[in-house]
Amino acid sequence: PKLGLPWGSADRLCVFCISATALYRAVQLYQRKMSYGVAGAGLGSLDQKQRTVPNSIAVVDLLAPIGMFAVAMWLLSFNLHYSAPPVPWIIVIVLALVPVGFAALAFKARSVGAHTPGWVYASVMTLLALLGGVILGDMNYWFNSQPFYDIQTMNAYWAVDPSTSHGKQLMDAGRVYFKDTARVDVTKSMGFKNLDTYCVAPIVTAPNATVVDFWAVGLNCCASGATFTCGDVTNPIVHAGLRAMRDEQRPFFRLAVNQAGAEYNVSAPHPLFFYWM
Repeated sequence: PKLGLPWGSADRLCVFCISATALYRAVQLYQRKMSYGVAGAGLGSLDQKQRTVPNSIAVVDLLAPIGMFAVAMWLLSFNLHYSAPPVPWIIVIVLALVPVGFAALAFKARSVGAHTPGWVYASVMTLLALLGGVILGDMNYWFNSQPFYDIQTMNAYWAVDPSTSHGKQLMDAGRVYFKDTARVDVTKSMGFKNLDTYCVAPIVTAPNATVVDFWAVGLNCCASGATFTCGDVTNPIVHAGLRAMRDEQRPFFRLAVNQAGAEYNVSAPHPLFFYWM
């Protein structure tokens, strides 16, 4: 199933950050060249320590953006965001003071005529790293972590017989282990097209079941005819389902079930959707 993070956004952010770093380094190299007299020999009397970025600032330039991105990504991606939602955002607000502090150091250094690009770079890049970590971390949470944590808080059921159990009995199911005779009936699969194809197929034990509340689902893994290939449907030893938790996908799966019901004369009073695995 299509649950991953849209990494195209991350790629664009990385390219932007790398380009910004390269541009800054080019400007810094040109400034040093000018300082040493290639284009302005009159500056040669200045003390060398005032014309070069100290090693400590270079270390900050390298490590601060990396650390900022990693911390922001972690805060917004994992359990703290789920168990105490306001806390990560409070910490992010506190972290925003770091680039402000670097900017203040740059202003102070400039006011006494010292070299400032190192602090300016640290301020800009830590701000970009913080924004990137917050955006990507929040996306990772909504697309991946939250469904996982939701399932962990729900019940697990064993030896469920689709022919005798009903959806309203297992509304709090996160993981369901069906009887060994349960299978996905790919001959009654259906897909509903809305940009992606929302695929469904009934989970049954009886070959001619007319009431089915348990459905295997997936995205873009079915076509016309009996071509349902979502999850581990081709593995004969698999008899378990992981609940589909994405709220925005559920209505489209329900529409696909309605189409399957009309096509194969099957009813689904309380359908539950699972990734077969």
